[in-house]
Amino acid sequence: MSEKILLKYKQAPKTWILNWAIVLSLIFVVYLSLPYIEYNGIFEQGSKIALNIVKGIFKPNLALLVDFSSKDAVPYLMLETVAIAFLGTLFGAILAIPLAFLASRNIVSKPVTHSTTFLIAMIRTLPAFVYGLMFIRVTGPGPFTGVLTLGVSSIGMIAKLYVEFIEDLDKGIIEALDASGCNTIQKIRYGVIPQLMGNFVSTTLYRFEINVKNATILGLIGAGGIGGPIMFALGGYRWNDLGALLIGLVVIVLLIEAMSVRLRKKLATGQ
Repeated sequence: MSEKILLKYKQAPKTWILNWAIVLSLIFVVYLSLPYIEYNGIFEQGSKIALNIVKGIFKPNLALLVDFSSKDAVPYLMLETVAIAFLGTLFGAILAIPLAFLASRNIVSKPVTHSTTFLIAMIRTLPAFVYGLMFIRVTGPGPFTGVLTLGVSSIGMIAKLYVEFIEDLDKGIIEALDASGCNTIQKIRYGVIPQLMGNFVSTTLYRFEINVKNATILGLIGAGGIGGPIMFALGGYRWNDLGALLIGLVVIVLLIEAMSVRLRKKLATGQ
Protein backbone atom coordinates (compact mmCIF):
# COMPACT_ATOMS: atom_id res chain seq x y z
CA MET A 1 0.00 0.00 0.00
CA SER A 2 2.80 2.43 0.94
CA GLU A 3 4.58 1.74 -2.38
CA LYS A 4 1.37 2.53 -4.32
CA ILE A 5 0.94 5.78 -2.39
CA LEU A 6 4.57 6.73 -3.04
CA LEU A 7 4.15 5.91 -6.75
CA LYS A 8 1.00 8.05 -6.97
CA TYR A 9 2.81 10.88 -5.24
CA LYS A 10 5.68 10.71 -7.73
CA GLN A 11 3.25 10.66 -10.66
CA ALA A 12 1.29 13.64 -9.36
CA PRO A 13 2.09 16.96 -11.09
CA LYS A 14 4.45 19.16 -9.11
CA THR A 15 2.56 22.42 -8.66
CA TRP A 16 4.28 23.75 -5.56
CA ILE A 17 6.19 26.35 -7.59
CA LEU A 18 2.94 27.69 -9.08
CA ASN A 19 1.21 27.66 -5.67
CA TRP A 20 4.03 29.60 -4.05
CA ALA A 21 4.07 32.07 -6.93
CA ILE A 22 0.34 32.72 -6.47
CA VAL A 23 0.73 33.21 -2.70
CA LEU A 24 3.68 35.58 -3.10
CA SER A 25 1.82 37.53 -5.79
CA LEU A 26 -1.16 38.00 -3.47
CA ILE A 27 1.12 39.15 -0.65
CA PHE A 28 2.78 41.61 -3.01
CA VAL A 29 -0.58 43.02 -4.17
CA VAL A 30 -1.71 43.43 -0.55
CA TYR A 31 1.55 45.21 0.24
CA LEU A 32 1.02 47.61 -2.68
CA SER A 33 -2.57 48.28 -1.58
CA LEU A 34 -1.84 49.11 2.06
CA PRO A 35 -0.49 52.68 1.52
CA TYR A 36 -3.81 53.69 -0.10
CA ILE A 37 -5.92 52.57 2.88
CA GLU A 38 -5.61 55.12 5.65
CA TYR A 39 -6.85 54.19 9.11
CA ASN A 40 -7.56 57.23 11.26
CA GLY A 41 -8.99 55.36 14.20
CA ILE A 42 -12.53 55.43 15.57
CA PHE A 43 -14.24 58.79 16.09
CA GLU A 44 -14.68 59.95 19.65
CA GLN A 45 -18.43 59.30 19.53
CA GLY A 46 -18.14 56.34 17.15
CA SER A 47 -18.29 53.55 19.70
CA LYS A 48 -21.17 55.24 21.51
CA ILE A 49 -23.19 55.58 18.29
CA ALA A 50 -22.52 51.93 17.41
CA LEU A 51 -23.76 50.88 20.85
CA ASN A 52 -26.89 52.99 20.47
CA ILE A 53 -27.65 51.39 17.09
CA VAL A 54 -27.39 47.92 18.63
CA LYS A 55 -29.63 48.99 21.51
CA GLY A 56 -32.13 50.38 19.01
CA ILE A 57 -32.32 47.02 17.22
CA PHE A 58 -33.08 45.22 20.47
CA LYS A 59 -35.52 47.94 21.60
CA PRO A 60 -37.26 49.00 18.36
CA ASN A 61 -40.17 51.38 18.07
CA LEU A 62 -42.97 48.79 17.97
CA ALA A 63 -45.56 51.38 16.94
CA LEU A 64 -43.53 52.09 13.81
CA LEU A 65 -42.98 48.39 13.18
CA VAL A 66 -46.62 47.25 13.26
CA ASP A 67 -48.42 50.32 11.91
CA PHE A 68 -50.16 49.29 8.66
CA SER A 69 -51.95 52.58 8.02
CA SER A 70 -49.16 55.14 7.84
CA LYS A 71 -46.92 55.67 4.82
CA ASP A 72 -44.04 56.45 7.17
CA ALA A 73 -44.28 53.10 8.97
CA VAL A 74 -42.15 50.04 8.29
CA PRO A 75 -44.78 47.83 6.51
CA TYR A 76 -45.54 50.46 3.85
CA LEU A 77 -41.84 51.25 3.33
CA MET A 78 -41.06 47.54 2.98
CA LEU A 79 -43.75 47.10 0.34
CA GLU A 80 -42.57 50.21 -1.49
CA THR A 81 -39.01 48.88 -1.54
CA VAL A 82 -40.11 45.50 -2.90
CA ALA A 83 -42.34 47.18 -5.51
CA ILE A 84 -39.45 49.35 -6.72
CA ALA A 85 -37.16 46.31 -6.95
CA PHE A 86 -39.79 44.19 -8.72
CA LEU A 87 -40.71 46.77 -11.38
CA GLY A 88 -37.06 47.71 -11.93
CA THR A 89 -36.07 44.06 -12.37
CA LEU A 90 -38.98 43.40 -14.74
CA PHE A 91 -38.13 46.50 -16.78
CA GLY A 92 -34.45 45.51 -16.99
CA ALA A 93 -35.17 41.86 -17.85
CA ILE A 94 -37.49 42.79 -20.73
CA LEU A 95 -34.97 45.23 -22.25
CA ALA A 96 -32.14 42.72 -21.77
CA ILE A 97 -33.77 40.05 -23.99
CA PRO A 98 -33.31 41.76 -27.40
CA LEU A 99 -29.83 42.95 -26.40
CA ALA A 100 -28.85 39.42 -25.41
CA PHE A 101 -29.95 37.97 -28.76
CA LEU A 102 -28.09 40.72 -30.63
CA ALA A 103 -24.94 39.99 -28.60
CA SER A 104 -25.01 36.20 -29.14
CA ARG A 105 -22.43 34.91 -31.63
CA ASN A 106 -24.63 32.00 -32.72
CA ILE A 107 -27.53 34.31 -33.64
CA VAL A 108 -26.16 37.37 -35.44
CA SER A 109 -23.02 38.42 -37.31
CA LYS A 110 -19.79 39.45 -35.58
CA PRO A 111 -20.08 43.24 -36.17
CA VAL A 112 -23.52 43.30 -34.54
CA THR A 113 -22.32 41.05 -31.70
CA HIS A 114 -19.29 43.22 -30.95
CA SER A 115 -21.31 46.45 -31.03
CA THR A 116 -24.02 45.10 -28.73
CA THR A 117 -21.48 43.54 -26.37
CA PHE A 118 -19.73 46.91 -26.11
CA LEU A 119 -23.06 48.59 -25.34
CA ILE A 120 -23.84 46.04 -22.60
CA ALA A 121 -20.37 46.55 -21.12
CA MET A 122 -20.90 50.31 -21.10
CA ILE A 123 -24.21 49.90 -19.26
CA ARG A 124 -22.53 47.66 -16.69
CA THR A 125 -19.72 50.15 -16.11
CA LEU A 126 -21.75 52.64 -14.07
CA PRO A 127 -23.03 51.55 -10.64
CA ALA A 128 -26.70 51.88 -9.71
CA PHE A 129 -25.89 54.76 -7.35
CA VAL A 130 -24.56 56.89 -10.23
CA TYR A 131 -27.61 56.11 -12.37
CA GLY A 132 -29.76 57.17 -9.44
CA LEU A 133 -28.02 60.52 -9.14
CA MET A 134 -28.54 61.14 -12.87
CA PHE A 135 -32.20 60.10 -12.95
CA ILE A 136 -33.03 62.25 -9.92
CA ARG A 137 -32.00 65.29 -12.00
CA VAL A 138 -34.38 64.14 -14.76
CA THR A 139 -37.49 62.85 -12.96
CA GLY A 140 -37.02 64.21 -9.45
CA PRO A 141 -36.87 62.21 -6.21
CA GLY A 142 -39.36 59.42 -5.61
CA PRO A 143 -40.04 55.72 -6.28
CA PHE A 144 -40.26 56.21 -10.06
CA THR A 145 -36.61 57.27 -10.07
CA GLY A 146 -35.76 54.07 -8.20
CA VAL A 147 -37.59 51.96 -10.79
CA LEU A 148 -35.76 53.63 -13.70
CA THR A 149 -32.42 53.34 -11.93
CA LEU A 150 -32.77 49.65 -11.10
CA GLY A 151 -34.16 48.90 -14.54
CA VAL A 152 -31.24 50.44 -16.43
CA SER A 153 -28.58 49.14 -14.04
CA SER A 154 -30.05 45.62 -14.26
CA ILE A 155 -29.80 45.44 -18.04
CA GLY A 156 -26.04 44.90 -18.09
CA MET A 157 -25.85 41.96 -15.70
CA ILE A 158 -29.03 40.24 -16.93
CA ALA A 159 -28.10 40.61 -20.62
CA LYS A 160 -24.61 39.24 -20.01
CA LEU A 161 -26.00 36.09 -18.36
CA TYR A 162 -28.73 35.75 -20.99
CA VAL A 163 -26.05 35.75 -23.71
CA GLU A 164 -24.31 32.76 -22.10
CA PHE A 165 -27.56 30.78 -22.07
CA ILE A 166 -28.38 31.66 -25.68
CA GLU A 167 -24.91 30.64 -26.88
CA ASP A 168 -25.34 27.25 -25.14
CA LEU A 169 -28.54 26.44 -27.05
CA ASP A 170 -28.87 22.86 -28.28
CA LYS A 171 -28.86 23.31 -32.06
CA GLY A 172 -29.94 19.70 -32.56
CA ILE A 173 -33.47 20.48 -31.35
CA ILE A 174 -33.79 23.43 -33.71
CA GLU A 175 -32.43 21.37 -36.63
CA ALA A 176 -34.95 18.62 -35.87
CA LEU A 177 -37.81 21.12 -35.90
CA ASP A 178 -36.47 22.56 -39.14
CA ALA A 179 -36.42 19.08 -40.70
CA SER A 180 -40.02 18.62 -39.57
CA GLY A 181 -41.06 21.65 -41.61
CA CYS A 182 -41.57 24.13 -38.76
CA ASN A 183 -41.44 27.82 -39.57
CA THR A 184 -39.36 30.40 -37.68
CA ILE A 185 -42.08 31.22 -35.16
CA GLN A 186 -42.63 27.55 -34.40
CA LYS A 187 -38.90 26.92 -33.99
CA ILE A 188 -38.69 29.79 -31.50
CA ARG A 189 -41.84 28.63 -29.71
CA TYR A 190 -40.92 24.95 -29.41
CA GLY A 191 -37.13 24.93 -29.74
CA VAL A 192 -35.70 28.15 -28.29
CA ILE A 193 -38.09 29.32 -25.58
CA PRO A 194 -38.30 25.96 -23.70
CA GLN A 195 -34.50 25.85 -23.46
CA LEU A 196 -34.13 29.43 -22.28
CA MET A 197 -37.18 30.04 -20.10
CA GLY A 198 -35.93 28.30 -16.95
CA ASN A 199 -32.51 29.97 -17.05
CA PHE A 200 -34.00 33.36 -17.89
CA VAL A 201 -36.44 33.22 -14.96
CA SER A 202 -33.74 31.97 -12.57
CA THR A 203 -31.41 34.83 -13.56
CA THR A 204 -34.21 37.38 -13.20
CA LEU A 205 -35.05 36.09 -9.70
CA TYR A 206 -31.41 36.34 -8.69
CA ARG A 207 -31.25 39.92 -9.94
CA PHE A 208 -34.46 40.67 -8.04
CA GLU A 209 -32.71 39.64 -4.81
CA ILE A 210 -29.89 42.06 -5.57
CA ASN A 211 -32.29 44.86 -6.48
CA VAL A 212 -34.16 44.59 -3.18
CA LYS A 213 -30.90 45.51 -1.46
CA ASN A 214 -30.02 48.11 -4.10
CA ALA A 215 -33.44 49.75 -3.65
CA THR A 216 -32.54 50.36 -0.01
CA ILE A 217 -29.28 52.06 -0.98
CA LEU A 218 -31.05 54.20 -3.59
CA GLY A 219 -33.42 55.42 -0.89
CA LEU A 220 -30.46 57.26 0.61
CA ILE A 221 -30.43 59.62 -2.38
CA GLY A 222 -34.19 60.08 -2.46
CA ALA A 223 -35.18 57.33 -4.91
CA GLY A 224 -37.93 55.92 -2.66
CA GLY A 225 -37.95 52.91 -0.39
CA ILE A 226 -36.79 52.35 3.15
CA GLY A 227 -33.29 53.81 2.71
CA GLY A 228 -34.34 57.45 3.11
CA PRO A 229 -36.09 56.95 6.48
CA ILE A 230 -33.05 55.01 7.69
CA MET A 231 -30.80 57.95 6.84
CA PHE A 232 -33.16 60.42 8.53
CA ALA A 233 -33.36 58.25 11.66
CA LEU A 234 -29.56 58.12 11.81
CA GLY A 235 -29.27 61.88 11.32
CA GLY A 236 -31.87 62.56 14.02
CA TYR A 237 -30.37 60.07 16.50
CA ARG A 238 -33.72 58.27 16.68
CA TRP A 239 -32.24 54.91 17.56
CA ASN A 240 -35.52 53.14 18.34
CA ASP A 241 -36.97 54.16 14.98
CA LEU A 242 -33.74 53.05 13.31
CA GLY A 243 -33.99 49.66 15.04
CA ALA A 244 -37.55 49.15 13.72
CA LEU A 245 -36.49 50.11 10.19
CA LEU A 246 -33.46 47.82 10.25
CA ILE A 247 -35.54 44.90 11.54
CA GLY A 248 -38.05 45.44 8.74
CA LEU A 249 -35.23 45.58 6.19
CA VAL A 250 -33.63 42.36 7.46
CA VAL A 251 -36.98 40.54 7.45
CA ILE A 252 -37.89 41.54 3.90
CA VAL A 253 -34.43 40.72 2.52
CA LEU A 254 -34.41 37.29 4.17
CA LEU A 255 -37.95 36.50 2.97
CA ILE A 256 -37.20 37.53 -0.60
CA GLU A 257 -33.95 35.57 -0.62
CA ALA A 258 -35.58 32.43 0.81
CA MET A 259 -38.42 32.53 -1.73
CA SER A 260 -36.03 33.24 -4.60
CA VAL A 261 -33.70 30.38 -3.68
CA ARG A 262 -36.64 27.99 -3.41
CA LEU A 263 -38.05 29.02 -6.79
CA ARG A 264 -34.65 28.76 -8.48
CA LYS A 265 -34.16 25.25 -7.06
CA LYS A 266 -37.54 24.23 -8.43
CA LEU A 267 -36.63 25.61 -11.84
CA ALA A 268 -33.30 23.80 -11.76
CA THR A 269 -34.88 20.43 -10.86
CA GLY A 270 -37.91 20.93 -13.07
CA GLN A 271 -40.36 20.13 -10.28
